[in-house]
Amino acid sequence: MADIMTPALGESVSEATVARWAKKPGEAVRKDEILVELETDKVSLEVAAPADGVLESISAEEGATVEPGAVLGRVKEGAAAAAAPASAPAPASTPAAPKATKPAPAPAAPAAAAAAPVLAPSAQRIATEGGLDPAAIPGSGKGGRVTKADAMAALEARAAAPPPAPAPAAPREAHAREERIRMTRLRQTIARRLKEAQQTAAMLTTFNEVDMSAVMALRNTYKDAFEKTHGVKMGFMGFFVRACIHALKAVPEVNAEIDGQDLIYKNHYDIGVAVGTERGLVVPVVRDADTLSLAGVEKAIGDLGKKARDGALALDDLQGGTFTISNGGVYGSLMSTPILNAPQSGILGMHKIQERPVAVNGQVVIRPMMYLALSYDHRIVDGQGAVTFLVRVKEAIEDPQRLLLDI
Repeated sequence: MADIMTPALGESVSEATVARWAKKPGEAVRKDEILVELETDKVSLEVAAPADGVLESISAEEGATVEPGAVLGRVKEGAAAAAAPASAPAPASTPAAPKATKPAPAPAAPAAAAAAPVLAPSAQRIATEGGLDPAAIPGSGKGGRVTKADAMAALEARAAAPPPAPAPAAPREAHAREERIRMTRLRQTIARRLKEAQQTAAMLTTFNEVDMSAVMALRNTYKDAFEKTHGVKMGFMGFFVRACIHALKAVPEVNAEIDGQDLIYKNHYDIGVAVGTERGLVVPVVRDADTLSLAGVEKAIGDLGKKARDGALALDDLQGGTFTISNGGVYGSLMSTPILNAPQSGILGMHKIQERPVAVNGQVVIRPMMYLALSYDHRIVDGQGAVTFLVRVKEAIEDPQRLLLDI
């Protein structure tokens, strides 16, 4: 008998929730086949079968909370054959049929006899919730296994397809006026941490606006050559990461945190970039962003964003950030007051780029403008420091050459 154990969950993570079992007791399993999906405060983990055999029992049902080292279930080794459907017994002897002058052709095997697709638990959940046919999803995993990324791609492909012709109106059905769904562990954690940040920090937000003309012109001029040279698209986030590092060096208290009665000033710049996923908001961290080129920052952000959408982020990808950037503009937000990602003392909110009339050298002109919001912990950062930080970001974006000259 082989135990299915809860793996180590990472630093500062003490428990997980059993999100889904891919097998039922009595079903055959193969070694390294994914059996159960666990959900922690930050990421999803998939636990594989420890040996070939049969899933003998489940000790932790879906929804149960488990700690590292806890037994999730047991596999009876070497019993896979017993779980497979027994071959049909030979039919009892019957009177011999009259001889046929020509043997009848054997019927073709039905297509339904093909092996059912193997889905990762996360992919199965997406398929179920999205109304996808698992058999229609091409698998890119080992042995044709359908991964979460495959299921997400199928959802996106369906969304891009032209809508079907409307069916004739059916009689209206009554629907429940309310639906109660238990929050995922990640959503519970997001809710708790945001509330704790509001209750713990002396949070304040200050605003400025930035003219995006120079960055947009630079991007339009060099985006094709940039992508051809570096293999990554030139976005706006890379400029803002570089601009924030420039500002953090000028106002180091925004890159600090409180620990008891001490202030900890960070001499490294690990920038968290908020990413929206189907499971909620996560903030993967670009490590030592000050040592990366603009292309390096864009590549790191792209890689982390893909891992976030595929549910492949590791705990190390989410821990240790010193400052966070959140771009609500991708959803159309014109202005907001972001909440701190504790224990950090600052978070920058980017917003929608919108053409507005502004006064330039005594003339009213139309420029692509963006509102910026810096939420900060007033226990560490005073008003002058917050305003200085935003001005430094504004200067760097409106004159990108400052980033090259480090002035």
